[in-house]
Amino acid sequence: MKKISILFLAMAVSLASCKNEKKEKATETTATETAVKYVVKPEATSVKWTAYKTTEKKPVGGEFKVLRFDEKTGATPEEALNNLSFSIPVSSLFTNDATNTRDAKIKTSFFGAMLDTSILQGTIKHDNGAYTASIVMNGITSELPLEVKITEERRVVMTGVMDLKEWDALDALASLNKVCFDLHKGPDGVSKTWDDVAIEVNTFLREN
Repeated sequence: MKKISILFLAMAVSLASCKNEKKEKATETTATETAVKYVVKPEATSVKWTAYKTTEKKPVGGEFKVLRFDEKTGATPEEALNNLSFSIPVSSLFTNDATNTRDAKIKTSFFGAMLDTSILQGTIKHDNGAYTASIVMNGITSELPLEVKITEERRVVMTGVMDLKEWDALDALASLNKVCFDLHKGPDGVSKTWDDVAIEVNTFLREN
């Protein structure tokens, strides 16, 4: 009887030891998973835009060569993007124009006609599954709704359409159209520069 009791005691100790070992392994796994953080990689980021001219709405594409992010991490891609602040120097604007005159016109006659717009600033927000970019331009802060796609490879594509009226930028647009008057004429002879601008941001989230 005494031998049986000792045997049961040994089995109980063994089972308890196995349970503790499993708990320790589970805790280690959870800690490892929790430690994974995501952070936006600015050197893998591009900011492209498309404006439109003529009544036919002919696209004119360009980009900003410099985009700066404040360093921010998150346990998920959504958390890493939420409240992420950024700044874009207008001087980094580039359109690959063969005449080498378009960039200067946009910088001087459009952005230069606005208030304190040498740098575009903003914050990306994620709330209830929806993304917006709160952008400061021409001394005005306005929200830009964003469509965001995040792939399994952690590549992020953010797209939206800026309505320049939201930033009180129609006078600046008229200033640009004036210096580009003939260039923005279509077959109908009408010169037009549209007040909507498509934005596309491509970036990458690395594990930190």
